[in-house]
Amino acid sequence: MDYKKHHISLLQQQELADFKTAALDLFRYQAQHNAVYRSYIQYLGIEPGGVQVPEQIPFLPIEFFKEHEVKTDAFEAEAIFYSSGTTQQTRSRHFVSDLALYDHITEHTFEKFYGPLQSYVVLALLPSYLEQGGSSLVAMVDHFIRKTGQQEEGFYLREHDKLLQALRQARQRGKKVLLIGVSYALLDLADKLKGKEDFSGVIVMETGGMKGRRREMIREELHAQLKRGFGVDTIHSEYGMTELLSQGYSKGEGIFWPGYTMRILLRDLNDPFDISPDHRSGGINVIDLANVDSCAFIETKDIGRVHADGSFEVLGRFDNSDIRGCNLLVV
Repeated sequence: MDYKKHHISLLQQQELADFKTAALDLFRYQAQHNAVYRSYIQYLGIEPGGVQVPEQIPFLPIEFFKEHEVKTDAFEAEAIFYSSGTTQQTRSRHFVSDLALYDHITEHTFEKFYGPLQSYVVLALLPSYLEQGGSSLVAMVDHFIRKTGQQEEGFYLREHDKLLQALRQARQRGKKVLLIGVSYALLDLADKLKGKEDFSGVIVMETGGMKGRRREMIREELHAQLKRGFGVDTIHSEYGMTELLSQGYSKGEGIFWPGYTMRILLRDLNDPFDISPDHRSGGINVIDLANVDSCAFIETKDIGRVHADGSFEVLGRFDNSDIRGCNLLVV
């Protein structure tokens, strides 16, 4: 079995007991087989054989996904995920050779935190993602909906009454309900409800993003408005982006837990090559072992905090970076 097949097999079996070793092995493979990443490493003057710990791995700035085809090995993409954006913006592209692997990663990551999808009805308010097309988030939620076997329709644009009818119907049948949506769309629905209906027990999960439809706000304000509107005690969140195939989830208070294929490292705010577990806060770098086809080592534009137990918070974004919809709230 070649390296890539072996690595994918471990991901599918969730047998990543030694994350550090898996990350270093994948780094050496991608340093050789990913042309864009290899050129970047060479430009930095880094010898892959000298990298001994994850903190020494060069992380590829996320902007490379806008201007280059970031691929490991040559393959015909089964899907291309695109970031959200306006016609004036260059959208990131993520080339994926095997959608089944993405479905597997997203499903098992969600179920690790929330239990079997078969016990849920999933309702989604993701209008801008649906309208632009090519969204990894829509692909993930679509897989979730199919796995539930639900009789209710899953995606809604602006049909609030129809969505609420489906939500009430699911609750009457004793099903768990996951209502997942982009922030502005959830706020629109919350404004309509105004706390007049009790949705306690419903998991309301925001994925970030105002898309210019509303003013940006800090997480505490966003969650307070959503809690009042839906009559719930907690707002959940999903952390993901076009350039990643793994996700993190928060069950409240903005504390995220990464999935089994994902780890967060912090870099110094002024020196992107200073990566250390001693940083209390800094720029977020992501190791995503599911990014077999692209690059598993991504330097994001997010600013965050990592806790000793591996959980993390998203505190904001670097100045002048694009505002995108993947749980990126400005502070």
